[in-house]
Amino acid sequence: MAEPDLVLALDQGTTSTRAIVFDRAGTARAEARRPLRQVYPRPGWVEHDPEDIWQDAVAVMREALARARIEARALAGIGIANQRETTLMWQRDGGRPLHNAIVWQDRRTAAACDRLHAAGAGERIAALTGLVIDPYFSATKAAWLLDTVAGARAAAERGALLFGTVDSFLLWRLTGGKAHATDATNAARTQLFDIHRRAWSDELLALFRVPRAVLPEVKDSAGMFGIATADVLGAEVPVLGIAGDQQAAMVGQACLAPGMVKSTYGTGGFALLNTGTWAVASRARLLTTIAYQIAGAATYALEGSIFVAGAALQWLCDGLGVLGDVADSEALAAGADADGAVVMVPAFAGLGAPYWDAHARGALFGLTRDVGVADLARAALDSVAFQTRDLIEAMAADGAGPPTALRVDGGMAANAWFLQRLADLIGVPVERPVETETTALGAARLAGLAAGLIDGLDALAGEWRRECRFEPALDDDHRDRLYRRWQDAVARVRESAGG
Repeated sequence: MAEPDLVLALDQGTTSTRAIVFDRAGTARAEARRPLRQVYPRPGWVEHDPEDIWQDAVAVMREALARARIEARALAGIGIANQRETTLMWQRDGGRPLHNAIVWQDRRTAAACDRLHAAGAGERIAALTGLVIDPYFSATKAAWLLDTVAGARAAAERGALLFGTVDSFLLWRLTGGKAHATDATNAARTQLFDIHRRAWSDELLALFRVPRAVLPEVKDSAGMFGIATADVLGAEVPVLGIAGDQQAAMVGQACLAPGMVKSTYGTGGFALLNTGTWAVASRARLLTTIAYQIAGAATYALEGSIFVAGAALQWLCDGLGVLGDVADSEALAAGADADGAVVMVPAFAGLGAPYWDAHARGALFGLTRDVGVADLARAALDSVAFQTRDLIEAMAADGAGPPTALRVDGGMAANAWFLQRLADLIGVPVERPVETETTALGAARLAGLAAGLIDGLDALAGEWRRECRFEPALDDDHRDRLYRRWQDAVARVRESAGG
């Protein structure tokens, strides 16, 4: 019997869960996807039902195998990529969730973050974690669960509860409760992890009042995490790779050399700049994070986080009902006035980097009677491009040279009009790869490394293939004039929120 040479990637995202079977060369053989139900208990609160996450994960993995016409014994391993910072707690005995998962977009801990700011904790937190104080990260979410759910803190302190991000919860369930672990990229987003020592920080655990007993073991991004039990897929399969979704996409995009930049556009938008072995301390309010950890060695990145990217288009569909489908935005925006006065600041969940304003709320500027749906679609897409320029400007302020190209992926990368507009508004060529499911691909490649299917990271760099390249077409004066209009709109939004 031939040695297993296929990898199953499980990509658990904010709005959907998908599984893709990849072969040794990184070619997708079969895919399955399910949308994830969103829960909004109050304004600014976002939750997921952990049982939905688990059931969807099992369903798409089984469906992907069926579509590939293979059995689980043909798999060399499983790789997991996950929505980061989303926080769960569950019972050590039996695995029952304590509460719904609190999603990374959730703003319920804004007041707690304000208190930390007022206490002067920001500088020390940044020095240890590379992160700013914001509800985005897991630590204040974990503290909220411990302080709010009856009996939770006492249970955690006696070791009866476990804490983790989505990857840890899935791993726990996949292995029948035998493995409670995460990888360095996910640990780095909790705000409880010292990214320089690469260990949980007693100082931060005390600050956020999170008991050490609840924490997962932190491992490399490629390696043995545990064995998925046979009742899940029909045979035991090792889990060999885990990374947060944006770091997985960085591996999938082969941004493996210092200076390379990728940006993923899904619900949110996330640009990561590879900084090699140097954990750059940002002066421009970007995040310093672990890009991946292989064989005990960490590679670092500067990251800029856009909280609302594709979610702005989804709002036009679901919130306003003016778009039938997100894909309609491409044709509509192409027919709109490219210099139209409408500016959208989609601060539905506050503003991410480089502003970090948890209190900002969205706004539309420049509305006149003749504004129509096409103008709104164009403004929504432009807002993502302008936020990307914010991040590139911040990277430059931190000493990065101008990128030779921006490698893009995610759902919005299918929109050719948007990618040309992105290149125009940031002044940098934009490259779309042949395989745009780079988050799942990255998880598969990490598992493939651990399984011995890939001869090191250098081999991945040579396998990346470009599908098309979009060159900037606007002159600098035109580009800068449009950007100044965006900056003015952001300033107005922040002023109205007291930011």
